Formats: sequence, C-alpha cells, structure tokens
Amino acid sequence: MTAEREGLMSAERRQFIRSGAAVAAGAVGIGQTPAVFAAGSDAPEKKEVRIGFIPLTDCASVVMASVLKFDEKYGVKIIPTKEASWAGVRDKLVNGELDMAHVLWGLIYGVNQGVGGPKKDMAILMNLNHNGQAITLSKKLADKGAVDAASLAKLMAADKREYTFAQTFPTGTHAMWLYYWLASAGVNPMKDTKVITVPPPQMVANMRVGNMDGYCVGEPWNHRAIIDGIGITATTTQDIWRDHPEKALGTTAEFAKKYPNTCRAVIAAVLEAGRWIDASLSNKSKMAETIADKAYVNTSVDAINQRILGRYQNGMGKTWDDPNHMKFFNDGAVNYPYLSDGMWFLTQHKRWGLLKDHPDYLGVARSINQTELFKQAAAAAKVSLPKSDMRSSKLVDGITWDGKDPARYADGFKIRASALG
Repeated sequence: MTAEREGLMSAERRQFIRSGAAVAAGAVGIGQTPAVFAAGSDAPEKKEVRIGFIPLTDCASVVMASVLKFDEKYGVKIIPTKEASWAGVRDKLVNGELDMAHVLWGLIYGVNQGVGGPKKDMAILMNLNHNGQAITLSKKLADKGAVDAASLAKLMAADKREYTFAQTFPTGTHAMWLYYWLASAGVNPMKDTKVITVPPPQMVANMRVGNMDGYCVGEPWNHRAIIDGIGITATTTQDIWRDHPEKALGTTAEFAKKYPNTCRAVIAAVLEAGRWIDASLSNKSKMAETIADKAYVNTSVDAINQRILGRYQNGMGKTWDDPNHMKFFNDGAVNYPYLSDGMWFLTQHKRWGLLKDHPDYLGVARSINQTELFKQAAAAAKVSLPKSDMRSSKLVDGITWDGKDPARYADGFKIRASALG
C-alpha cells in the first residue's frame, strides 16, 4: 500500500470516529443516546472478519463490500464464507467459527429465545435487504389450478391428501412468510400441511424429484424453478408485506460488546456496498455477474439479473415490472434495524407455538437490535436515519402491524397454533 493511500485511509478512519462521536452527542430523530466509541480509538479491534453467507441473491451487499474493498476504507477485511445451511450458520455463529453472518432475522431471534437451536444472547447489527423472496408452487399443482393462495386452498379442500411445503429454517423469515400466506387463505400450516426444512440451494432439486408441493425461499431459487420448468411463482413476499425485513447482519451479543469498532466498520462498509448496488441498473447487473460465480451463489447470471432489476415472470406467461423488488439501500430506507421488525418475528413465533409464553417483546428487541452501533456507522457512511425505532405496515390479510400491542396482535389471529411441548 502506498504512503499516500495509507494516509488517506487513516484520515477516513479518523473521520469515521469523529462522525460516530458526533452521533453519540445527539442522534437524529430517535430519542436514545448512543455510546461513545470504545477507548477513544477508531481502530477496529479485529482486522479480519469472517462473515458467513448462504448462496442467495441477498448476500450481495456483504460480498460486494469485500469485492469492491469498501471494507478497507474502514480498516477491516471482510472474508465472505460460503455456508451450506442456516443450521450450519447458526452453529458456527454460536461457537465462534463465524464472526458475523448474512442471516435470517428469525434465526437470530429464535436462538436468543432458545427456540430453533441452543440459547445464546444474539445481536442484529443492521437489516441487509427488503423484499425479493417468493413462494413457488409445483407445476403439477399449477396444472390443477393452484396458482395463488385462494386457488391452492380450494384445491386442498377438494383433493384431500398430505400437502408438503418447505421453508428454510423453523424460526426464519421464509417459514413466517409461508405460514402467514397460507393462513391468509384459511389454511392452517400446522394442521393442514406437512412442513419440512430444506436449505435454500437444495429447493429446486427437491421439487424436481417431487419432495414438496411448494416452498418459500429467497432468490434466485424461485426464478430458477421457472427457468427449469418445474415451478411457478404464486406470490412474492413483497406482496405479503411490502418492504419487509429480510436478511440481517447478525452476530452474538458477546461479539458486538467485545468488538464495537469492528462492528461499526463492517456496518459502514456494507452500507456503502448496498448504496452502490442500488445506485444504478449497471451496478445491479455487475453485482449479478459477480455473485453468480461458483464461489458465491453458483448459478447462471440470468437466474439473478432479472428479478434484481424488478423484472418478474410467474412461469405461466405473465410478466410484470415490480417497483418493490429486492432493495439493499433504497436511499437509506432499508438498513435501519427497527425494533418493531424484530418484535414482529416474536409475535409470529408465539402465534405458531414456537414460544409458549409472551416474551418481553420490546425488551428483547432492544437487547438484540444494535441501534446505537448502527447510528454511529450510518453517520460515518453519511446515511440518514429514520425518525423512530418503530414503523407501521399493513400485511396481505389487511391487518396493520405497528408494534404498539404485540401480545394482543399475536393472540388476535383466527388461525394460530397452541404452544408446543
């Protein structure tokens, strides 16, 4: 590295600490006071950060932060580590083999609550993306008229048999989107279906051999099923909940506490990568070409580059442009770790019997979501902050979630399960 380049990076890191300290003095819009940087130093405590990822389109901001060297700007080196399953990601996070991960919100919350694996205090540093997942139904179901939730429910009522649906992790986002969607059409996923867990990259192969009738997963594995002629897109997750939280940058609470400067540096680098991806169609196309590589998602570029641009087809001749496709930055609207987003997953874990009792919804979210670290990193990356830790959304069944009364919300669904165990 040249002396000039090293001097520039040192200056940028000094600006990073000054920016964080400025946020610590008074955060914009949100009435919490962030902690100052550790020991008065801006230097990341850990220079190399192993970040696990699953081969999915939404790993892109983590991968591109490394490929485009946004990480170097903040004094860290991101080492993206390809993993085979969400259970593997969970285990490696918990035992420290991974420092952080591109991970499901519901996985982090589940581990924190002792469901879906060993109990350990966990942390979410930022949201990585909104939207961009889907529910795929088999071509066999589509040929019988099941092409959306209502027609699927009608077919299931008329043609009685065991219907099998796959999600990617029991407490994860895809399980929750699948259950919510089925329930919106009157299908109880816990009583009326058999639900199995399948790692994302294995979804298409399992549908090809007839192991399931449908699945919920991230891209590119929904579009891949259409390319291969074995499935159709019944709905996108943005049609279930527009601008829903999807993947998070997760770690353990212990890591976040021990290495706060490292966490801030990585958040800032990933923010810059997300901003770069969303900046232009050209950048999105370059991203698709990069992550399609065998080292990352290991698929053809055409399986990624259509839906990342918002160009959808359902596998039955319908095509459309969706403005609510996968976003990694969206002018800064994507990445804040809203407390209400985390609380929503807890309400669904309670709804489906994964949690026996109501947790302290807000307390748990405050302990997991590292809003102060995010604010400081956002200031360094010049990313605006929302006015509140909470946000309001109306989901596909017409019910509004705003985080104000989570216990009542969780208990208010007509279709839900009793506690397990």
